[in-house]
Amino acid sequence: MNIQNTIETKVKEGFLALYTVEIPSVEFQATRKEFEGDITVVVFPMLRYKKGNPVQIGEDLGKYLVTNVKEITNYNVVKGFLNLVIEDSVYTKFFNAAYANADFGFITPRVDEKAIMVEYSSPNTNKPLHLGHVRNNLLGYSVAEIIKASGKNVYKTQIINDRGIHICKSMLAWEKYAPNGSDGQKETPETTLNTELRKGDKLVGNYYVKFDQEYKKEIAQLIAKGKTEEEAKKQAPLLIAAQQMLLKWEAGDTQVVSLWETMNSWVYSGFEVTYKNMGVNFDTLYYESNTYLLGKDVVAQGIEKGVFLKKKMVLFGAI
Repeated sequence: MNIQNTIETKVKEGFLALYTVEIPSVEFQATRKEFEGDITVVVFPMLRYKKGNPVQIGEDLGKYLVTNVKEITNYNVVKGFLNLVIEDSVYTKFFNAAYANADFGFITPRVDEKAIMVEYSSPNTNKPLHLGHVRNNLLGYSVAEIIKASGKNVYKTQIINDRGIHICKSMLAWEKYAPNGSDGQKETPETTLNTELRKGDKLVGNYYVKFDQEYKKEIAQLIAKGKTEEEAKKQAPLLIAAQQMLLKWEAGDTQVVSLWETMNSWVYSGFEVTYKNMGVNFDTLYYESNTYLLGKDVVAQGIEKGVFLKKKMVLFGAI
């Protein structure tokens, strides 16, 4: 029996003992924060069964409860509201029992329960998870677990942004700037001399930063030769090379796809370490690389039907 049930039983007993009248129910509410107490008995509904001053009835019941309910240590009456102070041990006993019960609060999902998908994290594979992902992951995982505990069928998932120009920037920078080891091979998470970069997502992110650094140098050089900043950003050789790499990837170029698979595998290994350290997991993974073609088809249909407009890029004449 919880404390509210105990109090309700004793209030009924007390009302009968004090006034020889039975009441069918007791109305409760949370004690207002400006008053001492944990739970409040509303006296006004009792006036239907016993005419009198609600404050006096509250005083009578308060004294009776303090005497007959060991969990109640004090009371006060404000107009027709009897505020009861509950002994601290009631809460510690409850929380200790809840803590000791690994299944506390969990409801077994019904077979016919509608599934709910909770999506979180959903990173890019060109750099490590950042502070925003910490918030996203902890909130997403917590929401999923809370919904699951309520008896719902929950699927935790993430949509991984594993393709695009940003991914090619890291790939191109690694190809151009990664140092060769004594074996003549470019550094990898396993061979790098920088211990921090042995976590694969860190290594790939390092080359994403490297791309940006070198790209800015090229922009500055083009501006010095008379180009506007907008022209320089579009005409920088490094960006053009990254765009060409993306087109090769979309065309299924074997060498580019192989590099993409290799560097993404480094990132996934790094992500896995981070997720494990954070204590979050997923039931299903979705990849942009598996769905973007469908999106392209939808866009193509939209262009054909006049829903979308096509604008040619200066560099490639592509959509």
